[in-house]
Amino acid sequence: MKGARMPAAARVRTQFERPVVTVEHVWVPMSDGTRLSARIWLPADAVREPVPAILEYIPYRKGDGTVLRDAQMHPYFAGHGYAAVRVDLRGSGDSEGVLRDEYLTQEHDDALEVLAWLERQPWCSGRAGIIGKSWGGFNGLQIAARRPPQLAAVISVCSTDDRYTDDVHYLGGAVLAAKMLPWAATMLGFNALPPDPAVVGEAWRAMWQQRLEGSPPFAEEWLAHQRRDEYWKHGSVRTDYSAISCPVYAVGGWADAYSNAIPRLLAGLAGPRKGLIGPWGHQYPHSGIPGPAIGFLQECLRWWDHWLKGADTGIMAEPMLRAWLQGWTGPDDDRSFQPGRWVAEPSWPMPDMPREYRLGAGELTDDPGPDRRLPVPGGAEAGLSAGDWCPAAAGPGDLPADQRDADAESLCFDSRPLAEPVDLLGFTAAVLRVASSGPSGNLIVRLCDVAPDNSSLLITRGVLNLCHAGGHQSPAALRPGQWQEVTVTLNAIAAQIPAGHRLRLAVSAGYWPWVWPPAQPVTLALLAGGRSRLILPVRGPRAGDASLPPFGQPEVAPSAHLAEIAASPTLRSVRRDAATGAVEVVRSSREVTRLPGSGLVKKRERTETCTLRPGDPLSAAVRTASSHELARDGWQVRIETSSAMTADATSFHLMSKVEAFEGQARVYSRTRETAIPRDHC
Repeated sequence: MKGARMPAAARVRTQFERPVVTVEHVWVPMSDGTRLSARIWLPADAVREPVPAILEYIPYRKGDGTVLRDAQMHPYFAGHGYAAVRVDLRGSGDSEGVLRDEYLTQEHDDALEVLAWLERQPWCSGRAGIIGKSWGGFNGLQIAARRPPQLAAVISVCSTDDRYTDDVHYLGGAVLAAKMLPWAATMLGFNALPPDPAVVGEAWRAMWQQRLEGSPPFAEEWLAHQRRDEYWKHGSVRTDYSAISCPVYAVGGWADAYSNAIPRLLAGLAGPRKGLIGPWGHQYPHSGIPGPAIGFLQECLRWWDHWLKGADTGIMAEPMLRAWLQGWTGPDDDRSFQPGRWVAEPSWPMPDMPREYRLGAGELTDDPGPDRRLPVPGGAEAGLSAGDWCPAAAGPGDLPADQRDADAESLCFDSRPLAEPVDLLGFTAAVLRVASSGPSGNLIVRLCDVAPDNSSLLITRGVLNLCHAGGHQSPAALRPGQWQEVTVTLNAIAAQIPAGHRLRLAVSAGYWPWVWPPAQPVTLALLAGGRSRLILPVRGPRAGDASLPPFGQPEVAPSAHLAEIAASPTLRSVRRDAATGAVEVVRSSREVTRLPGSGLVKKRERTETCTLRPGDPLSAAVRTASSHELARDGWQVRIETSSAMTADATSFHLMSKVEAFEGQARVYSRTRETAIPRDHC
């Protein structure tokens, strides 16, 4: 990769303290008669010497979805004296029932029953922990808020405490165009797949039909709630941190979309908690990219041993937060290694005073001069170099590219070259006085590191739908031409800005394809001068940073014999129509997974297309198409889906189509079209 260091491969550990046995399939009964499917890894002597249980509880199909990842992690825990339990959510994988949405009360109720079931097993000591990434990180926190008596600790990776502000649906009150429909379409395909007949037997067809008929397109519900109402507060532990009493280890990466929750959790939770933020994308840290990856499974064991076994591992004597302070690297969207160093804070928030810059005539300064009305460019193409909203890898287009093209589409304010390096850790805020020519408008704020060669590296960014300036619960139309002071909080970050580099604050009114445009063209103005300012979380030197204990090298359990995965890199292209001016961003991927043990072959293809004609916000459109196929020994099923999201001046329009095939015969077809009124979005 260009200018990159490849991460070191994880060491495969084959010898463990206790031999491991795998129970491929166990039914976990629910009180309503539904059965959830589990795979369990146990120490061979666990019935004689019961052990704590570690639960991962997600919808991503343990039989053919996360099978490789599961095999790397869960036997590792079992070999160190734990019962590792991987459960498919109701309506997913090999579990019975229907999955109707994310994080429903039913999901949490089922989890409480799973934990109670674990406590009753002869191989379980009665204590349990929950680990999960993304969905499993979310519901780990949500389940902890229900305070099940068996739950002794949680490790939540790449998750959020606020489903409205920090998830796939909305950014600062604006629709997250690049992810809302594509993620809903992903789940539409997953939820339409059948269970494995080799696991559930002849019931597979009836279970499949129930899923096809019962699982809705999730985007319909998400768009029906365009403000932060009770729908989003459910499952957002930020509404009441005091509900969580068990210890929480919150983990994430700066390249991931979910790092904001970690400092908030550290500040908000009252019980034992720790935070870890590396340079990674949406991955577990032992396989994290950009690197360096770390020995995360060893770190997990230190946490589990302390809270589930009462062993003195020293983990709670260490600083509350460990974070990778990112060093400068050229703005390369295709890198696998992020320079930097580990830093630590004993508590959060950190004690340092923030540094403020005022906004002058195109500069960040201490002396801004008189107020100046400055036009904010529409920036329709400012998001083309944004990278993926939630990258799991670091291939072309996953990470932000050089921001010079985006900066040219923005109103920019530059500092003078820094006399010495500046370290940032935490949330940056921009306090701006703005006005819109119409009743709405989006404000996008980026902070960049401009090198002496004028290359522009994105540090962090934030979005605000100006109708939500008074809060996400009660948006209101703007008064055209009226100035208002707004605060845009940018994503949390840790970075060092080298001496000789400049800080750049870039402001635009558009960020396609990330942010859905307002219903009508508007122009924004910014009042630079004494009241508009940039607030930076500057971190002073810490003597203890140099003596932090290193993390171990990545280790995993053997898994190579379980799956053969051939995946083409995600391809990203930007096309411009010379006749209409339309910009089209296309992402496509293809993957084939072969499972030698079960004889199953899984194929998946996917395309996402985001289209916009600059100056015409009603031309915005997002479309997806996907194909999922499962096959084994003459048995073959296929799911074809297509989804679309468009809007007119008053409504969003959703279309979803699902077709199911057994062999070459189409056995199910459904098309849904829905119009949802726009609510200040």
